Amino acid sequence: MTDFLAALGLVFVIEGLMFAAFPESAKKAIAAVLETPDMSLRIIGIGSALLGLVLVWLVRG
Repeated sequence: MTDFLAALGLVFVIEGLMFAAFPESAKKAIAAVLETPDMSLRIIGIGSALLGLVLVWLVRG
């Protein structure tokens, strides 16, 4: 559970830095996501989750 909370905290740090450093780009990215078809978002989400799982497995393995 500690590792999960640490990872979640890092997600917030990275996202917060992106919004703080590049607010206009963040707005454009959100607008692009809203226009992207659901199936594309699902595929990207599954791919990102699998990539993250492999990365954690390699680092922790």
